[in-house]
Amino acid sequence: MDSAPEGVDPNVPNVARMYDYFLDGKDNFAADRVAAEKILQTFPNTKEGARANRAFLRRAVRHVVDSGVRQIVDLGAGLPTQGNTHETAPDARVVYVDYDSVVCVHGRALLARKENVDFLQADVREPDALLDKLGGLVDFDRPVAFLMLAILHFIPDDIAYDVVAKLREKSAPGSHLVISHAFDTTPDTTPQALEIYRKATAALNLRSREEILRFFDGYELAEPGLTYPNGWRPENPDDPGNGITFGYVGVGRKP
Repeated sequence: MDSAPEGVDPNVPNVARMYDYFLDGKDNFAADRVAAEKILQTFPNTKEGARANRAFLRRAVRHVVDSGVRQIVDLGAGLPTQGNTHETAPDARVVYVDYDSVVCVHGRALLARKENVDFLQADVREPDALLDKLGGLVDFDRPVAFLMLAILHFIPDDIAYDVVAKLREKSAPGSHLVISHAFDTTPDTTPQALEIYRKATAALNLRSREEILRFFDGYELAEPGLTYPNGWRPENPDDPGNGITFGYVGVGRKP
């Protein structure tokens, strides 16, 4: 990315653009690349983990569609890249949500001619306002799948659990929650990564397996439960990313 849209500071590392860099994308600035490389120095498997997370997203989306869901809200969607949700679920109503203006500009440009797909600028940390905006795009009387891939670990406890609870309360029976969440794999070096993200657009909030499992209160976990990204219904155990993990993933259904 050569120039920044109006109102965007290219000198502040952005977590969405850093993730784009981990996926070998082109929509990132020098500050994002510098911060991402510092993360890679501490966690050299981050790129493989990002790809494994992306592969899990595609498998989870196929699962919710096979379960009869035809509305999908991708929260904290990030920058458009290969294997987007609407490409995996072409017959579903898909709403991408992100609070970052760069993400929204690129998303809308990419999806300008796509039917049944929208890109909404909203902050998941403000669930009431988010749900109000979604009200004109999603029918909450019918099942909806909320995707929260690699986003909850950027939201502090006093907000994160409330957000998920409000999404659950608003959604109809048969709705789904899809989560991927980082955990502390290397306690001795993690503080270095936390400091890098503190200087970016969102701080990192790592949680234990039990704390991540709490997000699924009120949901029935699909097999194999809360597990590593590459262990959730893998298509091929030899796929790239096998053996690499950054956290836990799970898919829940509201009974």
